[in-house]
Amino acid sequence: MYEPSKEEAARLLRQMMEIRQFEDKIMELLAKNIAEGGSHLYAGMEAVAVGVISSLNPDDYITSTHRGHGHAIAKDGDLNALMAEILGKKTGVCKGKGGSLHLADLNKGNLGANGIVAGGLGIATGAALALKMSKSSKIVVCFFGDGALNNGITHECMNMASLWKLPVLYLCENNLYAMSVSIFRACSVKDFKKRAAAYDMPAEVVDGMDVLAVKEAATKWIEYVRNGNGPCLLVCNTYRYYGHSRSDPRVYRTKEEEKFYKEKDPIPNFAKICIQKGWLTEHEVKQIEASVTKAIEEATEYAIKSPLPDPEELYTDLYV
Repeated sequence: MYEPSKEEAARLLRQMMEIRQFEDKIMELLAKNIAEGGSHLYAGMEAVAVGVISSLNPDDYITSTHRGHGHAIAKDGDLNALMAEILGKKTGVCKGKGGSLHLADLNKGNLGANGIVAGGLGIATGAALALKMSKSSKIVVCFFGDGALNNGITHECMNMASLWKLPVLYLCENNLYAMSVSIFRACSVKDFKKRAAAYDMPAEVVDGMDVLAVKEAATKWIEYVRNGNGPCLLVCNTYRYYGHSRSDPRVYRTKEEEKFYKEKDPIPNFAKICIQKGWLTEHEVKQIEASVTKAIEEATEYAIKSPLPDPEELYTDLYV
């Protein structure tokens, strides 16, 4: 098992707590109609974003998904600016124009979320091609869900990346459901790592509810990609605790299944390991949690009080 330092253990735990509390707050704001529109929450999947992105260099790139708040936070996103963006405010990281589904933070190497299943595959592969052509040492991590595996662009991009040995790590977040459709109904090949064989790239499946397991695997494959060996596929088996979106009653999942994955919750389980291993004390864990709660409340207040974009901003920052 990967053994973090005390400082790293605290950082991993804090980021996972930030994502969870951020998402819980978004759900609360949606229920109060303070946040409007659609929002796809990352709660339950925190170990994937934190384990992978903590293994990157700050100037490496990621592409995200429609469920992208967790990736943005793990990529060192500012909580105030992220919360303001989701509320459509002028102080948001995209000036209130991206919202939840199109959240991006180019200054942090986050090339963005998007509302198209598998939409990030083309962006990530194109970015990886640009990095190779410019002889950069940076890499791209491309996050996508299990629903994207059956899309044509996924196969095209993986084939191209392998053919040209592009510096991209394809990261499948397998949370078992593409909206409400189970992988067992939609996928002829359930062992997703077998998909990589068609493109002659290595692959691994890891427990995406275990931040240390994710980080250990991500560190290995990030080094592989950065050393010019071409792309690889890392599949993280995980679970989302909320529905696909706030209108999803989750009737397609059993209570027994949800209970099973709640017992695998990556945050309290990692906190318990930190205490058992002596990386953190119980008091330090509680301090981190209290500090995160305070930061999320401050970000919420900041976002609510921030102004809406000026009407004159409607046609700025557009590509034509």
